Amino acid sequence: MALKFLIVDDSVTMRRIVANSLKTIGHELFVEASDGKEAMVKLNSDEEINFVITDWNMPEVSGLELVRTIRANEKYVALPILMVTTRGLKEDIVEALQAKVNNYIVKPFTPQILKEKIEQIISSAA
Repeated sequence: MALKFLIVDDSVTMRRIVANSLKTIGHELFVEASDGKEAMVKLNSDEEINFVITDWNMPEVSGLELVRTIRANEKYVALPILMVTTRGLKEDIVEALQAKVNNYIVKPFTPQILKEKIEQIISSAA
């Protein structure tokens, strides 16, 4: 089954990097959102989204708030969420994990790292 990703980042450049990395590792389906607010609109639309890749620092609704909003909805309790952020402090990672992200990547990253994290998340959900 082909996964459809929701890429959430306020930086167009970063969304393009994530999208190109996904294509490099064989994932062609994705939609983009520029912040957590837009991401929730996309999630609640009729589009079937199987995986969320989100930044932390964004205007309006941060990535952490987005994760908490997603996890508060029973419909999305099992939706895989990968946080990709510049925030590499241990406290930040712990806070993200407590909000129930499935995994965490500190920028910059390579397509190979993205692939490994996605595979870890998928295999642990199976």
